[in-house]
Amino acid sequence: MFGIGFAEVLLIVLVATVFGALFTVVPFWFIFRKAGFHPALSLLMMVPVVSVMMTFFLAFVDWPSLKKSDGSTGR
Repeated sequence: MFGIGFAEVLLIVLVATVFGALFTVVPFWFIFRKAGFHPALSLLMMVPVVSVMMTFFLAFVDWPSLKKSDGSTGR
């Protein structure tokens, strides 16, 4: 009588997915931007295998914001 229906389950899954994506994308958006890369690369963090590769990419590549060309601060 008071059971949860398909629509409610679908709504819960949708809300959980949106919050999960936000908690994944937003921090990496700032990390990529501060590292000197295009922030939209953070959208790739939602793809399971690609997220592992992007983490290694961030760890081992030279960050453009740390390169000291013509005396600028990288901002």
